[in-house]
This record gives sequence, structure tokens and C-alpha cells, in this order.
Amino acid sequence: MLTRRVFTSSALAALPALEMSGKINSTVNGVMLGAQSYSFRDRGLDEAIAAMKEIGIGFVELFTGHVEPKVAPGKEGREELRKWRLSTSLDHFRGVRRKFDEAGIVLYAYNYSFRDDFTDDEIARGFEFAKALGVKCLTASSNVKTAARIDPFAKKAKVAVGMHNHSRIHENEFATPESFATARNGNSPFIAINLDIGHFTAANFDPVKFLDENHRHIVTLHIKDRKKDQGANVPFGEGDTPIKAVLQLLRSKKYRIPAMIEYEYKGADTVAEVRKCLDYCKAALA
Repeated sequence: MLTRRVFTSSALAALPALEMSGKINSTVNGVMLGAQSYSFRDRGLDEAIAAMKEIGIGFVELFTGHVEPKVAPGKEGREELRKWRLSTSLDHFRGVRRKFDEAGIVLYAYNYSFRDDFTDDEIARGFEFAKALGVKCLTASSNVKTAARIDPFAKKAKVAVGMHNHSRIHENEFATPESFATARNGNSPFIAINLDIGHFTAANFDPVKFLDENHRHIVTLHIKDRKKDQGANVPFGEGDTPIKAVLQLLRSKKYRIPAMIEYEYKGADTVAEVRKCLDYCKAALA
């Protein structure tokens, strides 16, 4: 299929050269280990980058909250954010990219969550942000029905959009295998999947089976541990999510899909906890 084949040829082919040129190497036995910068939501962008560099994270999926301004909840704040998206200079995003380059971290994807209330201009703007950031992939906590609107913009930009799932099962939210299939409409080459294995487990689905059957359409993974039956986020190894099996499948099948740690459970210190998560993943791949 086309989705990750197109994405892989443009986004991954240069990685060996990058890793030889001063980039942080967090690839373990062929598996790219990184982080969703949401894991560092308790600090600003510069501090988050410093933390990732300290821990040794070489790949990142960038959280919107590290790029966009904070706005008040409600309609007024929503309009303020829309105005910012449509008017801010793309140099802002180019500057963000430079920060990661200087830190030796590969900026792999940008999280821009298209929702039903997005205007067409706001959708189009997301792909301009992707170009300015130099990424070939967006991830999105989107609505299922919005995928059909996103598709033509993604095709024009040649930027894949990985739809992110949560555990809440609703006809217009990504949670089930069927919701991904509906959004992809069977064969859309640029509507892809950002599989959160913790949420998938909490919704009582099997992420190992889904990954193996759908790897061609998956552009990133979110790695977290949750209990089944809508259970809580817990430290790695304490829940029902088959983190080790997922990582070992990436290793054995040589699936070039980055595994992005998303730290969401309660911990005392973000840096210490994300480091524990990374060490757990490394041990699973040893």
C-alpha cells in the first residue's frame, strides 16, 4: 500500500546519515524509540527539548501545546486560536525546527488535531505548518467524519495524517479498528494511523494483532501502559498493555515505525519517569 511506502521513502531514507552527523541515536536493535513531547507538558518548549536531550531521546512527535499559544477555554478562546493559526508567520515554525536540529533530535511528526469545527483554511494551514517544520507526517486526535475533508489537503501536500485513537468508543471518535477503516475509506493513501497502544488496550482491543495486520498504514505508535476495561494509566509494566510484545514485533518484523513514549501516569518527576519509560523500552529490545 502507498501510505507508509511514500512516507518512508522521504522521511526515513536519510536517517542513517542523520545519526552519523551528531544526532542523538535512540534506535535500539532497529527500533526507533522517541517521545511525544506532550510527555513534557509541564514545561515550555526549550525546557522540554533540554529534558529530551538529557534523557537521550532522538526522535520526537511534537505536541501542539509546545508551539501554539495558550488560550482561554470556550468560544472566544477558540476564535483567538483560529486567528493565530491563520495569521502567524511560518518563520515561527521554522524556528522551532531549528531548535530540534541544534539539539540533535529528529523532529519526526507534528500533532495538529483536525476537528469538526476546523474551517478549510485552518485545515490547509496545518499542512503549511508541516512543511515549515520539515515533517512528512501529521498526527491528529481527529473526528472520524473529518477525515474525508482532510484527505484532499493531505494528498495535495503529500503529507500523511496519522489518526490518533483514544479509548472512548463513539461513532465519531477513533477508538476501534472499524473507526480507522472508516476514515481510510479502504485505500486512502494519506489518511494513516497513529496507534496509541495504551488506549487501544483500555478499549479492549489487541494492539499486537492490529499492528501486525495494519503496519503499512501506521506512521507512529504511542507507547503507554493502561489497564483493560477503560483502566487507568500506570507505570510501564504495571498495566495490561503488551508494550514488550509490540516493541519486539517492530524488531522482529523490521517495521520502521517510531515508538513514541507518551508519559501520562502520575509521577513525581517528569524527567525521571520518562527516563524509566525509555529504559523499560530498551530492556524489552535487548
